[in-house]
Amino acid sequence: MKKSQENRQKTSHRQSLTRLPELADEVIRKNISEELEKLKDAPTWKREAGRSSETIVKYAEFRIVLVRMKPGSYMSHHRAEGPISVQVILGKVRIHLPDDRMEDLDPGDLLTLERCLEHDVEALEESAFLLTIAWPEVTATDHA
Repeated sequence: MKKSQENRQKTSHRQSLTRLPELADEVIRKNISEELEKLKDAPTWKREAGRSSETIVKYAEFRIVLVRMKPGSYMSHHRAEGPISVQVILGKVRIHLPDDRMEDLDPGDLLTLERCLEHDVEALEESAFLLTIAWPEVTATDHA
């Protein structure tokens, strides 16, 4: 296949993934501090749920979402079809796992969870984390 055909296919694939095709660019660079400030200005931050998030990378088989949570806010009964990682960058987060297991995460901590493992997320103080989601190849097109 010629290089120009490959580039057209990549562009078409990126545009089909999202209404913001730049989220699927070949190379993406983000300043997380700036993105965190934007989340504080988002309408969702002011709502009762007490959290705001932004997808910062969106490929068919891979996502990175920046999540900011107010103290005491809670996300119940989460699970993903693929394995995930949670990397805390601000504050303190508690992940509630099956069998009453809990993991308290501080800035710099990384936690991974196998696919389909149900969990809750609790912000023990104002917090932010990067959530990375990877889907198995079989279901990646289902999440595009």
